[in-house]
This record gives sequence, C-alpha cells and structure tokens, in this order.
Amino acid sequence: MVLNFTLLFLTAMIAGGLAYFIPSWEERYFKLVLVFAGSYLFAITVLHILPELFVESSNATKMGLYILLGFFIQQILALLSTGVEHGHIHHPSHQHAANVGVWTIMIGLFMHAFLEGTLLGNEAGLTAHDHDHGDHGHHHHHSGGNLLFGILLHKGPEAFALVAVLMSALKKRWIFVLLLIFSLASPLGMLLSNYLYESKILGGETLNVFYGIVAGGFLHISTTIFFESSPDHRFYLNKVLVSMLAFGLAISLEMLF
Repeated sequence: MVLNFTLLFLTAMIAGGLAYFIPSWEERYFKLVLVFAGSYLFAITVLHILPELFVESSNATKMGLYILLGFFIQQILALLSTGVEHGHIHHPSHQHAANVGVWTIMIGLFMHAFLEGTLLGNEAGLTAHDHDHGDHGHHHHHSGGNLLFGILLHKGPEAFALVAVLMSALKKRWIFVLLLIFSLASPLGMLLSNYLYESKILGGETLNVFYGIVAGGFLHISTTIFFESSPDHRFYLNKVLVSMLAFGLAISLEMLF
C-alpha cells in the first residue's frame, strides 16, 4: 500500500515537474506517449478489469450498466476538465475564463484521479482477509502490478498535460499547489477504498459497482485517445506500432502475473 501510494504520488509530481521545467517540448513525441498509455489502459481494461468484474458480479447485466454509467460519468468529467485526462492541452485566453477554467479542470481531474485510485485499494493481504471472515465471494485482484503499471502510464501524461495548461493561466507557486493536490487524488482514492472494505463499511459487491464505473471511465479515456490521435482519419504507421507494442506488453504481463 505504501509503495503504491508513493509511486502514484511521485509519478504525477515528476511528470508535472517535467512540463514545468521543460516548457519547450515536441508535441509529436507527447502524442506517441499518449497513444502508448491509452493503448495499454484499454488493453488491461479488456483483459484484466472487465473479466474480473463480470466473474465476480452476481448480475452481469447490471455490471454492464455500471460500466456504461462510468463511460457517461467520464464524459461529464471530461467536459469539466476539458479533456486534460486524455492529454488534451489547451491554453485559456481570458483571465476570468482562465480562472473559472482552472477550477473546473481541477474538479473534473481530481474526481477522475480519485476514482481510478479506488481500483488499487484492497491490496496486500486481502485474500487472507476474505478467508478470515468467511467472505469467499469477492477476491479482489484489481490491485495487481499490471493494473498499477497501466494507471501510472496514464498518470504521467495526465499530470504533464495539467501543468502545461496551468502554466498559461496561473503563477508558478499556484501551479505547484494544484499539482500537489492532483498528485494526492489517486492515493487518497486508494486509501479510502481500502478503508471502506477493511472496516466492512462496504462489501465486495458494492465496491465492484465503483470498479465498474471506473472501468467505464477507462474505456472512455482510452478510446478518446485513439480518436484524437488521428483526427483526420489518416493511417499513421508509428501510432499503430506504438499501440501494438502497448498491447503486446499488456498481454505479456497479464499472462506472467
């Protein structure tokens, strides 16, 4: 749990720091990183998260509805954050519009990051916890290394894009404060999820509802990255190769772990 907390926090802080200290960067390379992260996120959602959710759910149709709900919720969050979570970098022009935009971006992005962090709760010793309390119906393995790696891959470009947007609207000290708040969002979501389960406030089936919502959000983000990487619907060999590499890595790690 401590390791996951540290990795989530430092990944966001370091990636945001890169955007802060390297204001000149190649957009094409950033887009390739986005494609890799989006492809990997899509792969682990299909290979890892969705199969577990449907296996553990007592009603597969309801789980499908929760996933669709998550897709829709992420659409709303993307309107608030203006798509920063899938690497959309824009620069507010008006000072008033910039101030309003910063708060909506932070609200949408914090909620998204907080929700994805819940997938990493219930980590070490959960299977033993289930065994000790006779709850054999819900062995949550969502916190595996493959999933953590996918979230970290997504977290980096997300933090980079956030700082790149904020630099055109805020003073530097406030950029650091907001980056710090964002970097804590996923770790806090992870801790809350773990606490709710360990304290038996929420059971495994209820938590799976949240996981389904997060999985729907992942599908929205990853597919949006695909669409935005080729807005003119042209064939780009480098992006196809990057996607294939990400898919191959996700499949290999899923089979190994």
